[in-house]
Amino acid sequence: MSAVSGESLVRVVFVTVPDREQGVALARRVVEEGLAACGTVLGGGVSVYRWKGSVQEDPEALVVFKTAAARVEELMRRVVEWHPYEVPEVLALPVEAGHPPYLAWVLGEEGG
Repeated sequence: MSAVSGESLVRVVFVTVPDREQGVALARRVVEEGLAACGTVLGGGVSVYRWKGSVQEDPEALVVFKTAAARVEELMRRVVEWHPYEVPEVLALPVEAGHPPYLAWVLGEEGG
């Protein structure tokens, strides 16, 4: 099995949310709108961070979206619009290599 080398047209977008339920709701909304092929929700995390001068500790879940590079800007705009945080974490990373059929599926699901 060979992987596609070099940067592909696929992106992984990480979004943290307050809990698993909100992560599932966000993933469903993003996928239904055709902004990502998939959103995987990972629960049970704890975030330790500095906010407005003090260290905070809160439970969080992570949503990992897989999408086409062409959809990232709209996905990020919509996630920020729907997100409950004042400053949500929304990070897009390029996929440098991957299983060709999976990458093709992600790109084929672009736009619903």
